[in-house]
Amino acid sequence: MAGTKLVIGASGFLGSHVTRQLVADGDADVRVLIRRTSSTRGIDGLPVEVRYGDIFDADALRTAMSGCDVVYYCVVDARPWLRDPRPMWRTNVDGLRTVLDIAADAGLTRFVFTSSIGTIGLRAGGPADERTEHNWLDRGGEYIRSRVVAEEMVLRDSARNRLPGVAMCVANTYGPGDFQPTPHGAMLAAAVRGKLPFYIRGYEAEAVGIEDAARAMILAGERGRIGERYIVSDRFISTREIHEIGCAAVGMRPPRFGVPIRAMAAAAHLGAAVARVRNTDTMLTPLNIRLMHIMTPLDHSKAVRELGWHPRPLADSIVSAAHFFTDRRRSAAPEGTR
Repeated sequence: MAGTKLVIGASGFLGSHVTRQLVADGDADVRVLIRRTSSTRGIDGLPVEVRYGDIFDADALRTAMSGCDVVYYCVVDARPWLRDPRPMWRTNVDGLRTVLDIAADAGLTRFVFTSSIGTIGLRAGGPADERTEHNWLDRGGEYIRSRVVAEEMVLRDSARNRLPGVAMCVANTYGPGDFQPTPHGAMLAAAVRGKLPFYIRGYEAEAVGIEDAARAMILAGERGRIGERYIVSDRFISTREIHEIGCAAVGMRPPRFGVPIRAMAAAAHLGAAVARVRNTDTMLTPLNIRLMHIMTPLDHSKAVRELGWHPRPLADSIVSAAHFFTDRRRSAAPEGTR
């Protein structure tokens, strides 16, 4: 039998889907490492071995990795809007450093790291790929800096034969089980519930189905080339098209009024000023708006060629997400209001 697979961050959107697919594959024991305070909605009822701890607890990490051959690392603080970025750096870089130190001595065959398409460079005149070096740190803010540093740590340790690392550059994910939800998932949820009066004109990004992203992670654990990174994205798509697909699936009229992204950027400056006065965080920041439309199209053919990854049409995942959000709303509604 194949060795035990460990998912760190199994309570999250991607981690829960990786866990579910590993269990469904049925060819290995599955172990998860989660905090005692973490929600387990995404993995409830699964026959997995649960270990408790976090990425700063070296003893818990060492125990969790004992006897494992593959670790899927699905932990990330994706809050680029934080006024104080130190908590984000602590998770994305400091915590990862602790994990890598333990993983280096764990005898793993693969350490599959959840990176971001934000570590890929921008390219004019054609899609960027894994060879496109990062060239927009000055515009990406502390979140992108932390993600680039984290990926570099994994790849540097792999180049030194210290770690069998594979970096997966995952795009915006859509699909069922987005309980939190993610920021882009929250926009779709609002649209399919008729609570979003407008779409953002000019907001285009790479996206992928969550189940396809999880499958890419698992394939990387089986055959990903150590020291390499892989783009995990299906296609470049506008937020307007995403909302139209989701709303059509549930019989809801999609947002018709388009707000130019430049107008959103102007509003973000005002929102950030108010947040500073109130000493609070807000998602409506100039940086957050900038990250919505800074990326260029990407080429994921390396994952297809080397991992045998074949994502389904993105529309299928958007439809699944739309039904998930509307079904959740119905189940949460008080009796007599459904």
